[in-house]
Amino acid sequence: MRHSPELISARWRRSSYSNANGGECVEIAEDFPGAVPVRDSKNPHGPVVVVPVGAWDAFVNALKA
Repeated sequence: MRHSPELISARWRRSSYSNANGGECVEIAEDFPGAVPVRDSKNPHGPVVVVPVGAWDAFVNALKA
């Protein structure tokens, strides 16, 4: 998904685990019921992957385990 009207006004939040030197940075947009938009912060105008909330939760929990 690229630059849909909903994502243009999205508030992006960078992962607290992202590299502070501008490296591997992942951002997510919140306030999208049922979905989690994810993008590379180094390419804010690039593609966005939209993941169902359940899949995102499973991914995050697997990383924590």
